[in-house]
Amino acid sequence: MDTGDGKHNRAGMGTAEAEGAPESWWQVFVHAVKGTGGDPTDGPIRRAVILLAIPMVLEMVMESLFAVVDIYFVSRLGDAAMAGVALTESVLALVYTIAMGLSIGVTALVARRIGEGDRDGAARGAAQAILLGLLLAVVFGVAGVVYAPDILRLMGADDTVVATGLPYTRIMLGGNVVIILLFLQNAAFRGAGDAAIAMRVLWIANGLNIVLDPLLIFGLGPFPELGVQGAAIATTIGRGTAVLVQVYTLLRLGGKLRIRLPHLRIQPRVMARLVRLSATGMLQTFIATASWIGLIRVTAMSGAEALAGYVISIRIILFAILPAWGLSNAASTMVGQGLGAGDPVRAERAAWIACKMNLAFLGALSVFFIAFAPSIVSLFGGTTGASEVAVTGLRIVSIGFVFYAYGMVLTAAFNGAGAVWTPTILNFFCFWLWEIPLAWFLSVSGGLGPTGVFIAMTVSFSTLAVVAALLFRRGKWKEATV
Repeated sequence: MDTGDGKHNRAGMGTAEAEGAPESWWQVFVHAVKGTGGDPTDGPIRRAVILLAIPMVLEMVMESLFAVVDIYFVSRLGDAAMAGVALTESVLALVYTIAMGLSIGVTALVARRIGEGDRDGAARGAAQAILLGLLLAVVFGVAGVVYAPDILRLMGADDTVVATGLPYTRIMLGGNVVIILLFLQNAAFRGAGDAAIAMRVLWIANGLNIVLDPLLIFGLGPFPELGVQGAAIATTIGRGTAVLVQVYTLLRLGGKLRIRLPHLRIQPRVMARLVRLSATGMLQTFIATASWIGLIRVTAMSGAEALAGYVISIRIILFAILPAWGLSNAASTMVGQGLGAGDPVRAERAAWIACKMNLAFLGALSVFFIAFAPSIVSLFGGTTGASEVAVTGLRIVSIGFVFYAYGMVLTAAFNGAGAVWTPTILNFFCFWLWEIPLAWFLSVSGGLGPTGVFIAMTVSFSTLAVVAALLFRRGKWKEATV
């Protein structure tokens, strides 16, 4: 394998590599999964990006598989159970938004400190994130358990859905601490360059959930039949086990990131810095998430079939591009550590290399979707009208993949640098002030219906990518402080 782009880093390599023999793709893959590839701040840039990206991509693959399997089993319990789960997931979207926003700050803070060689500072940042996450989780947990019935009714559930879904809702909201800590601690591992650890704990979480789901939902063997409540218990046990593994790793195993008891005292300056980064990250995530609601509202104006087709196409797209987030996360870590090490040139080159890799992946995926859209959509059912909308949407949005490949990576790179306001402002202008009005104009005034919505999505994502590339080239992000 040609790993070019710099001198060889021999840390963590096998004998053949240490002696100068070129690595095969398989050797690089094994190093990536084991986490033995060496220091991302040293050695060939392309190799470092690949070593970080492989476990992050595998992590996303497992997450996508988890979502499909969970819905598959719960769907066997009937419409009321599915409705309860769907409504609960809508409320949990707020928890996910907070967790993802905090994760942006944690990754930026830890990556910068690791790049500076300040492992103690990285541990302090990770510890303060955990304390902040615990505080937020308690607030959400208590409110979720006490007000679960009211929350379901507020979301539009009838008495049947409330009765069926209430146990699921209480367990998921009450146990939200495992969601928040799983996100935060994995963000800290990624920031430290320990992507393999983050991958393993997510595989533990989702693997246990996949195994326990049918056992607890349907009461197989010695297990009780708990229905939709079993799905919540399986998910919480899986994530809870993974969180315990994370905590043990952070406290006992060390590696690049080891938290000690003094780090767990509240440190106002570190906490304030983390809150500043994370609050902007939460806003950034909220803006992007809320824009989807606006698009759904515009699409709904074209009727039920249009909405069904929109949902089918977007689910296919989001499922398929999850691995691309792995490359984006790798760029975030490389940029943060590169700036911390005082090497902005390496940070910038890492981001552009990740962009090209993402372009290769999403470009191939775009060609595949355009060529085989009808066959892909047919796997998801739906009426003839809905399927036609989904095929059109899949093809139109796929055209923009060649731009969005860059947009995804550069957005993550800004976040990794600590320049979190840049993608936040980009999201606001490109999605709220550009995408939604354009979707309404093309769909309603232009008479294009759902096709107009898909065109607006492609145009807005492409706009974001072009503007992000221009801003990234200007290099102001190199001056961000973390």
